[in-house]
Amino acid sequence: MHESFETPGAILTWGIEHRHTITFTRFYRDDALPPTTAGLDYLIVMGGPQSPSTTEAECPHFHAKEEIDFIRDCIYTDKYVLGVCLGAQLIGEALGGHFDHSPQREIGVFDVTLTDEGKADPVFSSFPPEFPSGHWHGDMPGLTSESAVLAVSKGCPRQIVRYTPKVYGFQCHLEFTRESVEGMIANCGGELEAYNSLPFVQSAAALRSHNYPEINTYLFRFLDAMQSQFEAERI
Repeated sequence: MHESFETPGAILTWGIEHRHTITFTRFYRDDALPPTTAGLDYLIVMGGPQSPSTTEAECPHFHAKEEIDFIRDCIYTDKYVLGVCLGAQLIGEALGGHFDHSPQREIGVFDVTLTDEGKADPVFSSFPPEFPSGHWHGDMPGLTSESAVLAVSKGCPRQIVRYTPKVYGFQCHLEFTRESVEGMIANCGGELEAYNSLPFVQSAAALRSHNYPEINTYLFRFLDAMQSQFEAERI
């Protein structure tokens, strides 16, 4: 976690319901990364107002190189990795891709649409071709020669990226809950006013009106699939 208000949301709900052991590295409290990837099955990297190019002078608790190195170690030691928003961008950096600005800033709930690669993906092939997701971003993750864009939106051409069968990046926020959205509004609400003339920026009232439990069902389908894949490896 990079900030207290960029929470795991429904990811945490799923982890608790499935009785997983969950640990946190809260960079905003100056927590240190684990000294090793041993004992870790699934690394989840959350979002934040930073970008991969944010320096320690700009944000003293954000150590981009250290975090990117840790993500790379997790990938190369065959861990499962999910990055959300900034987390997706950091995965791209760890694998040699470079983040970019999204063509449109998106804040609100908008549909994402599966690409042909998404419709053929072992996980997302069971999803509807279009489904709603939360958004709060101005950047998007970089791509590599091995990555595949699985979902896009009208405002952003890189919403869900598969880097490997175990490593996915979500620029979108399927984990948003009503509570986490309130935290975003409280801490980043100035963006709603600053960008209210843009086509894909909704008001606070609109953000509060959405059906986040429905959106979370798509996250749970993804996490269930990752767990099934993990369990199949152990047989």
